[in-house]
Amino acid sequence: MSSPQMPPWLQEQIMKLQQTQQSLQSIMTQKQHLEIEKAETTKALEELKKIADGDAVFKQAGTVLIKSTKKESIDELEEKIEMAKTRATVLEKQETRVKETLKEQEAKITEMMKGGNAPGNPPPPVDDNPRK
Repeated sequence: MSSPQMPPWLQEQIMKLQQTQQSLQSIMTQKQHLEIEKAETTKALEELKKIADGDAVFKQAGTVLIKSTKKESIDELEEKIEMAKTRATVLEKQETRVKETLKEQEAKITEMMKGGNAPGNPPPPVDDNPRK
């Protein structure tokens, strides 16, 4: 007796579910990186605000340091924090949508498995031959 093979429609739904799970994982990873970046930028901004206005300030541009002003550096860091907040908002909305999609896909798969069939398809033929 061979083990029953998963129907193609169910395989397709499971693949879609796995892709959605991967999307969610990617979004969550992006959010983590963004939070780290935001924390580092906030810390740099706090330290920059502590120094005197006339002190030398340098910023990194690739592999070199470039002299800058305190005000210019503060403006850049504040802008970077605002951009991070905007990106975080976008990622939150994406995460919410993907989680909703996951719930819908899980419910669909559960329903399909209960019925044993894809929605809209007729049930498989019943074999009344007991000799098989």
